[in-house]
Amino acid sequence: MTRIVHIQIDDSQASPATPEMEQERRVAIFDLIEDNSFAIPGRDGQPAPPGPFRLDLGIRERRLVFDVAGEQGGKVAEFHLSLGPFRQVTKDYFQICQSYFDAVKRLPPAQIEAIDMARRGIHNEGARTLQERLEGKAELDIDTARRLFTLICALVPRG
Repeated sequence: MTRIVHIQIDDSQASPATPEMEQERRVAIFDLIEDNSFAIPGRDGQPAPPGPFRLDLGIRERRLVFDVAGEQGGKVAEFHLSLGPFRQVTKDYFQICQSYFDAVKRLPPAQIEAIDMARRGIHNEGARTLQERLEGKAELDIDTARRLFTLICALVPRG
């Protein structure tokens, strides 16, 4: 079972979320638990740890931390990622999300759709960055990476 069955977000270091961003976070967690593909590869000649997994995601000492445990709670892996590679894409994502949320309130559907397409493109870029940063540490599909990127955006400092 190569999947995440529980996710805990430590947002104690995060900027306060807007209601729209909080809703996106709830949807991402729900969608992630419903459908994801997540595995930890074997290392140093050891077999891959069996899933399913519990994931604690947070920021510690200005690094993104993935703390992975087995379903019963035994630690499987922990890895720390620099936030540097995520800075520009999260900044772009925050800006386009704000434009999208503003557009929904006042623009016609065609313009909203154009902004939403741009938002999805930036979201995909963030997901690919996450997959690259996790290479050799965790294996995940693009949909799982997209949902995790949404949660990462909820954690990284804005501004």
